Amino acid sequence: MSRAERIVNLIGVVVPFLGLIAAVVLLWNQWVDWIDLTIMVVTYVLFGLGITVGYHRLLTHRAFRTHKATEYTFAVLGSMGLQGSVMDWVADHRKHHAHADEEGDPHSPHVGHGSGLKGLWHAHTGWLMETHGLADWKKYAGELYEDPGMRRIGRMFPWLALASLAIPTLLGFVLHGFTAEGALRGLVWGGLVRAFFLHHVTWSINSICHFFGRRRFEIEDRSTNVAWLALPSMGEAWHHNHHAFPRSAAHGLGRREIDISAGVIRAMEKLGLAWNVVRIAPERQAAKLIGAQPAPAAPAPESPREPAGVA
Repeated sequence: MSRAERIVNLIGVVVPFLGLIAAVVLLWNQWVDWIDLTIMVVTYVLFGLGITVGYHRLLTHRAFRTHKATEYTFAVLGSMGLQGSVMDWVADHRKHHAHADEEGDPHSPHVGHGSGLKGLWHAHTGWLMETHGLADWKKYAGELYEDPGMRRIGRMFPWLALASLAIPTLLGFVLHGFTAEGALRGLVWGGLVRAFFLHHVTWSINSICHFFGRRRFEIEDRSTNVAWLALPSMGEAWHHNHHAFPRSAAHGLGRREIDISAGVIRAMEKLGLAWNVVRIAPERQAAKLIGAQPAPAAPAPESPREPAGVA
């Protein structure tokens, strides 16, 4: 990773934190109301779904199919989540699954960086200064690299990142009566504070969900389910389920496992915007439970070739 890339990632970590401090000052001075909070929640959900549904379940794991225009829309929304360009994110995540909690995993808390707090720090934030964006696009995201539209969206990432801050700033300016104070409040709450929370919720999947939590499937990595993170992560915190069945469109596999992203995919399916949605039959889930008796081997059905790196 170049020095410039490290500096950019450091800015991406530090600036939203400074925005959180500014928000505390604004809150102390009563510079927050339902407009500010609405802008923050709407941008969090919109750009968050760009990450969870778009970057992750659609583009990384191909858990469902959709129109090319919808793919591009999700790639744009994911870019505005400020977690890296689409090909960097997809390649890093496919590499994570290829080497989960082994040497080569970009952000495991168990490999190469000690254990305990040191490992958690690397998995949560430290990896952004070391291994973020280093996965080979051609190897781990080949079909995206070959797509001119995706390459164009990738090159646009700096401008999309700026737009993700400019949009809430403009909304604050307009909704607060065309005032500079309103623009500042929009930037702080809808831009920086939103980015801070979305960053740390996503990074918690890398760290907390490979360290603490519950497990019920027989798999080799150390992923876990963390129920209290399920709502803010929009279903991503059922991470152990996801590692057991990476191509599943739903990560919340139980009735009480809240998964907003899976609900969005179901709604898209009903509207004709999603098809070939990957679902895991209860029998497959039961066969993989810890302590389950192995079923007799059966010939595997042929399936269409998946893009390289899709787990």
